[in-house]
Amino acid sequence: MVPGMPAPASTRSRASALPAEERRARIVEAALPLFLAQGGAVTTREVAQAAGIAEGTIFRVFADKTELLEALIDRALDTGPVEAALARIDRSLAFEQRIVAAAEILRARVAYVFRVLSMASNFADGRRPASRPPTELHELVRLFEPEAERLRCSPSQAAGLLRGLTFSGTHSSFIVGEPLTSEEIVSVLLDGIRAEHMTRAPGGRPC
Repeated sequence: MVPGMPAPASTRSRASALPAEERRARIVEAALPLFLAQGGAVTTREVAQAAGIAEGTIFRVFADKTELLEALIDRALDTGPVEAALARIDRSLAFEQRIVAAAEILRARVAYVFRVLSMASNFADGRRPASRPPTELHELVRLFEPEAERLRCSPSQAAGLLRGLTFSGTHSSFIVGEPLTSEEIVSVLLDGIRAEHMTRAPGGRPC
């Protein structure tokens, strides 16, 4: 399953009275699969049916449909599931194997985020959602920390480089030809593209 991708909504009974925040979370959880399938075209009636509530209940916790859609995007782009997946990587693996496993998770995340943003572009009122700056993945940084003395940059910078290379090397909008595999991404990150017999040019900037 793609990190951050919710399971399909199951059949739900009509919801009992809940605190506003809990009701809001339940609505978002039920609506997210519909949003990923239909984008901004999803109706509040469909959301209500999926959540097992009256349609009017949605507007007790969301000012309008646009606010609901923005909450769905926030939920879809939550990095919590990605952090959890990275934390589950077996730390007994060799360093390169751990980073390859991380690249696999990030590649799935890239595909998922582009799907979310594609759906978000279909807002019912024509507005595009506000851009959201990326946040650091702390579990990804931790994967690099045991090797800090062997790196020419900090674990945080290394994690950022892996994310950037994964983003640019796997999505069809940014790469000519076949997307890079996770192994290729890690090889470029850790070893570069220069042949082994070559040396770094004088004054070459480390990462």
